[in-house]
Amino acid sequence: MVEYNVLVLGLDDLNLDTLRDLPAARDYRFHPLLSPQELLEAERLDLRALLDKARRQIKDFDGEVHGIVGYWDFPVSSMVPILCAEFDLPAARLEAVVKCEHKYWSRVEQQKVIDEHPRFGIVDIDGDSEVPAGMDFPMWMKPVKSASSDLAFQVRDEREFTEAVEAIREGIDRIGKPFDVVLEHLELPKEIEDVGGRACLAEEEVTGRQVTVEGYMFEGKVHVYGIVDSVTYPESTTFLRFQYPSSVPASVAERLEEISREVITQVGLDGSTFNVEYFWDPASDALCLLEINPRHSQSHALLFENVDGVPNHQAMVQLGLGVEPTLAHGEGAYDVAAKWFLRRFSDGLVRRSPTAEEVEQVERDIPGVTVNIVAQQGERLSDLASQDSYSYELADIFVGGCSEDDLVAKYERCVEALRFDFDD
Repeated sequence: MVEYNVLVLGLDDLNLDTLRDLPAARDYRFHPLLSPQELLEAERLDLRALLDKARRQIKDFDGEVHGIVGYWDFPVSSMVPILCAEFDLPAARLEAVVKCEHKYWSRVEQQKVIDEHPRFGIVDIDGDSEVPAGMDFPMWMKPVKSASSDLAFQVRDEREFTEAVEAIREGIDRIGKPFDVVLEHLELPKEIEDVGGRACLAEEEVTGRQVTVEGYMFEGKVHVYGIVDSVTYPESTTFLRFQYPSSVPASVAERLEEISREVITQVGLDGSTFNVEYFWDPASDALCLLEINPRHSQSHALLFENVDGVPNHQAMVQLGLGVEPTLAHGEGAYDVAAKWFLRRFSDGLVRRSPTAEEVEQVERDIPGVTVNIVAQQGERLSDLASQDSYSYELADIFVGGCSEDDLVAKYERCVEALRFDFDD
């Protein structure tokens, strides 16, 4: 029996458990390549040092390396193609990945093939910061490269525009500078080279229901394997849950798939999974592409496993070995599944978080539930990594059920059983 050694950048316990549930898991040996703490939680990202350390670990690996994969956002998403190219392993081309990751470059590519995108422009955060010509409030402002909605601001007037510029200017270097290191590996078009990785993008605000299309591209053909709903907290842009499968009408799903095929083909993201985020306005039936991510969503892995019987990690691993993914549909234990985000909307010190024993009890008592505690006792919420600009994530609660009502009921039981206390 052939065993494949797969190195996983930032391998964590929750996703390792999910990878071990793959249908052919006995054929794979998953090995950590750098730690999640080094890649995701470091206050300062030294990309050159991270790449050098990864190279040493790969060269020192005891055995043959058959693939290098990753399911996290930057820097993992950019490191995978760099390392795979150096060690002659299957992966998408770095240029295609960066065409997705660089939000401005991504918009430039999108407008070549589709009309379903907002107006956009660059804001000079170091000079005379002005609203781009032809745009008006409300809008969203964000760095051309960020992660987990970090430094993304909803802007409704000049005061909020100025405040957003100041906040982005103060925090942009954490990811902007290492992203510039990635750009050094490419010959950039003049307009992208002039913008660089340390710049701010403004986009007109669009509204509606948010949905995400997941798929992969293999040997020039784009495949879509699922659409996920993103449900926000009431009167908020912050995610409450991801729910699969989507409840959008079949005609909308067909359009979402077609637009996704157009843009993924345009950027040339061959040999990679992807997820493309959209807004759909039920009143006007309009679609608007929010962003392209050159990876699948690890947040959706248990959702696909619960409903389809196979986590979406399957596509990542098989592409990482250079073979076409084999996926299932509707073969899971549940009809519907969700990842819920238990959040707090103000800062505080975590005086008490649920114990491991309490989490295990909840998972035993409520079928189809997996709990991941994010905010641990003794931590200050504002010190947590990868948070959005408006809330703090306390726990991720994955739920499988027979209906949406069943998902809600199970989630509410979990919240009642998982006690957090805070000092403001």
